[in-house]
Amino acid sequence: MTFDVLAMQAFTGLSIFTILMLMALGLAIVFGLMGVINMAHGELMAMGAYVSYGTALFFQNYAPGLMGIYVFVGLILAFIVTSLFGYALERGLIRFLYRRPLDTLLATWGLSLVLQQIFRQFISSKEVEVPTVSWLKGAWQVTEGIALPWSRLYIIVLAIVTAAVVYAILFKTRSGLRIRAVTQNRVMAGAAGINTTKVDAYTFAFGCGLAGIAGSSFTMLASTGPTTGQQYIVDTFIVVVFGGVESLLGTISSAFIIGQMQSWFEFHLSGSMARASILLLVIVVLYFRPNGLFAAKVRR
Repeated sequence: MTFDVLAMQAFTGLSIFTILMLMALGLAIVFGLMGVINMAHGELMAMGAYVSYGTALFFQNYAPGLMGIYVFVGLILAFIVTSLFGYALERGLIRFLYRRPLDTLLATWGLSLVLQQIFRQFISSKEVEVPTVSWLKGAWQVTEGIALPWSRLYIIVLAIVTAAVVYAILFKTRSGLRIRAVTQNRVMAGAAGINTTKVDAYTFAFGCGLAGIAGSSFTMLASTGPTTGQQYIVDTFIVVVFGGVESLLGTISSAFIIGQMQSWFEFHLSGSMARASILLLVIVVLYFRPNGLFAAKVRR
């Protein structure tokens, strides 16, 4: 196997890692803080992708001269729209189902089906694609056999920036301190004067907004359809559980490991065998470390 092939497979794994990480960060925050199994998280990713699609259409029809910046506008709008939807979802449904994991799972799964039908009915039953801006077309020709697409490099940079912002919010701000306090010990955090209900609402909204960012970046890689989110939700849950539910570092590390494994396994095996092999390895690891590879030590 030549160095060029090794480099391209590693880069493919890095591309898979970025999408998984962006999806899993939001889910890890919500799952780790509130124990909510949000089966509609994939549809929030699709919602973010559709917002970017709508933004692209708007710029294409009304401001074609500014098409070069629509990706940034679409990214911001995707975060805002999915965050607002997440806040409304938490206030209108999720807060009544805390400490009822099965009910939460069923309710959010039903919501995911409703959102899929809304996407089919009011947007498109077929997959849609956003136009690639001129500065993201083509590839960086590192060597004769290594070409790195600019669109994937953009997503990698976006993922790094997003992870840095999430880290800064959680570990460098008072809001992040409240979130971590509620995650580690909800009862004591409430006794210390933290409004846990308010923390739940804004944290859930923030996690949903991260899914919107993942959806917006996903449009750079592939087309978006009503069931796009369902293709990633299982992988996202695997990433969160494999890394450790309440560990931000674990989520990022797990996404990187699974992304690389998927790239290399698919290179040597068929797609279905690659996924089966990854699941088998995850099961073996969780047998010996049921709390995940990087489980955080918390006091209940």
